Amino acid sequence: MTQFRTIDTLEAVGKRVLVRADLNVPMKDGAVTDTARIDQAATTIRELAGKGAKVIVLSHFGRPDGKRVESLSLKAIVPALAKAVGKSVAFANDCIGAEAESAVASMKNGDVLLLENTRFHAEEEKNEPRFVAALAKLGDAYVNDAFSAAHRAHATTEGLAHRLAAYAGRGMQAELEALGRVLEKPEHPVVAIIGGAKVSTKLAVLEHLIEKVDVLVIGGAMANTFLKAQGFAIGKSLHEPALLDKAREVLKAAKSHNCVVVLPSDGVVAKEFKAMAATKTLPVAQTPDDGMILDIGSDTLAAIAGRLETAKTVVWNGPLGAFETPPFDLGTNAVARHVAMLTKVGQMVSVAGGGDTLAALAAAGAEGDFTYCSTAGGAFLEWLEGRELPGVKALAQP
Repeated sequence: MTQFRTIDTLEAVGKRVLVRADLNVPMKDGAVTDTARIDQAATTIRELAGKGAKVIVLSHFGRPDGKRVESLSLKAIVPALAKAVGKSVAFANDCIGAEAESAVASMKNGDVLLLENTRFHAEEEKNEPRFVAALAKLGDAYVNDAFSAAHRAHATTEGLAHRLAAYAGRGMQAELEALGRVLEKPEHPVVAIIGGAKVSTKLAVLEHLIEKVDVLVIGGAMANTFLKAQGFAIGKSLHEPALLDKAREVLKAAKSHNCVVVLPSDGVVAKEFKAMAATKTLPVAQTPDDGMILDIGSDTLAAIAGRLETAKTVVWNGPLGAFETPPFDLGTNAVARHVAMLTKVGQMVSVAGGGDTLAALAAAGAEGDFTYCSTAGGAFLEWLEGRELPGVKALAQP
């Protein structure tokens, strides 16, 4: 795992500390509707402010394409951030230049200042050196607490780490330590649960994981492509015909790496995709021509549970069925609760990530008992693919 400095080694008192957070949160009618990322950032901000630092928060918000868009101003985030931090948060209408410099100059030890949306400047996403220098002028140290943006080599996610002493914030630290535990130095057996709609979006993940894990559980609509590739009739089930050969290649590669692949042996089948539709649980081979496989069946659930009973490490990305629409959430819910129970009793380490995954775990009431749940989205997926994340690499100690 990458060796990086944490804020434990940052002498914070009196220092101007630039904290890259991810405050790109959902909003409705001018109010934040999900504070998870704000709450995570608040942990680092509170700690640094409590140690006497002048905390200057940087973040992007939405996609303003390098120009000022008032509806994407971070000013709307101030009330939610102040509540999470537990103290007042000042705001500057720009992230560089005279206004930002004046706001920073007026700070006292322990103050918190939020700068305007960094993506109002096109130079942010270009990682333009002069923009990086203008940002670096505002601080004495840089803390990256935005793992969710670490897959982007932007000025505030990568560039600043080369201009100032760089540290991982508590959120970044937790992500890196958790992810290191499940794939870089895991306790075996390791089970990966990968679901979702399309093989095409998870192909690189599957190819990477078969070299790392002992058991690979494939669920969701993407499993249908693998079933079809093996000659099973899957009726009208969602699948990707163009990827049948690739699915066979993945299965062959898994066998060569002694990775056991668990695919559905039975499924919950319906003739229409709607809430509380009439269903039958059938062996995959008996899927009717007018039927759709929309969840795993009881035999598949039992097979997964058996693998989990001996697992020491579990990594999960993607639901096992159409979980947003009952009754096709039952398989995902059951597996989630089983992992949560085994984690709670200390039998395994479990890490999950991705928006749909966390929504599914929350719906199952299981999210709180997983060892770690990542809100990172794209960065989590790229990490599962084995890619080097620029924002993480930049934190590496020389």
